[in-house]
Amino acid sequence: MEQEHPSWQRWQAELAGSRAAPERRQVGLHDDPDAYAAVGLSLWCDAWLHGAVSLDDAADHVASGDAVHLVDTGSGPEPLIIGLGRLRALGAVSAGAALPVPGDPVGLAGPAGFNQAALEAEEAVLLEGAGLGLVPERVGSSVTWRALPATTRRQTIDPGDADRELRAALPRAADRLAALDVARWRPEVADALLNLRREQHLDLPPHVAARAARMLVLGLRCLDIVALASQDDGGSVTAAEAGQRRAALDDLASAARRAVVAATCAPSY
Repeated sequence: MEQEHPSWQRWQAELAGSRAAPERRQVGLHDDPDAYAAVGLSLWCDAWLHGAVSLDDAADHVASGDAVHLVDTGSGPEPLIIGLGRLRALGAVSAGAALPVPGDPVGLAGPAGFNQAALEAEEAVLLEGAGLGLVPERVGSSVTWRALPATTRRQTIDPGDADRELRAALPRAADRLAALDVARWRPEVADALLNLRREQHLDLPPHVAARAARMLVLGLRCLDIVALASQDDGGSVTAAEAGQRRAALDDLASAARRAVVAATCAPSY
């Protein structure tokens, strides 16, 4: 049998109690092209609506990784800075993200038309006070945020519960993936798990508290791990193994999405 991937071994040892000092990094929400655009927009729009940053700063941070962001409230696409101002005039007082997938519509409360659009995009921004939700439509490197009627008073996710669920789901998923020998056919997954020990700081608005920031970072990084491990069947040579891997990843992805949504909806946590 092939030797277990060394990164996986090191990660398991560190999870068990290593006190090695983590490496520190600071990145922007858009440094990763696969990052959820709704997370960045909801956080910076919410910061502006609460007076924590200027409109210019909010728009600059949202658009830092894409060529252009536009907002369409019904009269055609407008530049982001104008669209945000229009949304505030329509009554928006706070913003939060939704990261739904089929079978797990986390963050959504209806109506059906908005839910369907958000599910197809797998992300959206809810604007409380305006009764609107924004769904991204990508063309090349540009994003148009289309405003649709949405129920914004939705079931809240307790951030403490979401944090605990994610931290419980991570070692559970890692153990199940290790048992399936994932590191042999997906060494980058083991590397990504090891890199969770490296402390990473996102470029976040000033109103995001430290605990919410840590939960947000961990949730997004876990979603990256799920995406890596889901790319193909790899070493899952039987249907049973493939099903076990999907179950492990679905459990982690669900907990990670809930944590990210909770962090955007309760940034002062």
